[in-house]
Amino acid sequence: METEAKSKIQYFPVMMFAIIMGFGGLTLDYKKAADVLSIPPIFYQILCVIVVILACIIVGIYVLKILNYPQDVFDEFNHPIKVNFFATISMSTLLLSNIFHDNQTAALMMFLLGAGFQTFIAFYAITYWLNRNIEMAHSNPAWFIPVVGNLLVPTAGADFSDYYAMMFFFSLGIFFWIILTAILFNRIIFHGMVAQKFLPTLAIFIAPPAVAMLSYLRINGGTFDDFATILLNVAIIFAFLLFALARNFYKIRFFISWWAFPFPFAALTLALITAYEKTQYPMFCLMGYLSIILTTLIVLLVSFKTIQAILRGEICNEE
Repeated sequence: METEAKSKIQYFPVMMFAIIMGFGGLTLDYKKAADVLSIPPIFYQILCVIVVILACIIVGIYVLKILNYPQDVFDEFNHPIKVNFFATISMSTLLLSNIFHDNQTAALMMFLLGAGFQTFIAFYAITYWLNRNIEMAHSNPAWFIPVVGNLLVPTAGADFSDYYAMMFFFSLGIFFWIILTAILFNRIIFHGMVAQKFLPTLAIFIAPPAVAMLSYLRINGGTFDDFATILLNVAIIFAFLLFALARNFYKIRFFISWWAFPFPFAALTLALITAYEKTQYPMFCLMGYLSIILTTLIVLLVSFKTIQAILRGEICNEE
């Protein structure tokens, strides 16, 4: 039993931090919904407790992996696909900074940690892509993760840093989002759909424009102008495209990559509710309600599948 526990720690994937992102995004949805849509705050309060417990467990296990199996961590860090998921660490920290924004000391500490690691992992990932002969088959929507992390920084740090620093992260995120969108559409259209294991990462297409809209509003003082509208519409368009591709997801078996679903939909939900708050446009209100219900169902489904996989011993195995 002890040997089995050690092996589970050894093969604990960095992708598990996406669980914190999924629950963190949903927590922010209910926090905003309590303010704008009059949804009872009890849901947000319960989710706060859940996300803290999950963060402590996942961080604790991965620290044990770093201490006991540093070579395995190094191998993940040098893997052409897995390297991108290290940005889920910084993004999880930035989401926690947003969730506990009322506690200025804790929020600032988490923002500094998240923004610092995000800066490192963003440039590490970009230089990794430039220095390696990466095959087209290795390109997948997970490449967006380091980019989305840059767009997430201003949402957490607008009150802690100056305009130009936040614009640096926003500019970096927007620039590489546009480039990677073109690259990944080329890969999917001309080189075949991504491997079944990574099909859920297609949902990540929704996240960059949704997070960019939220980030842009934090930077420009909350004015919902034409650019914010365009960003929101692009996120909605990608969501519709994902629904059009839904048949691709029916028969895939559960992988931990299913946790790529919750955060993008949580980001879209938060963008829609924020858009309604700024514009009072009824359609945004309706879509916000529908989106928060859908996101909640996705989180519940993926959580259930994850628990099933853990009980069957299918998680944290050697690939």
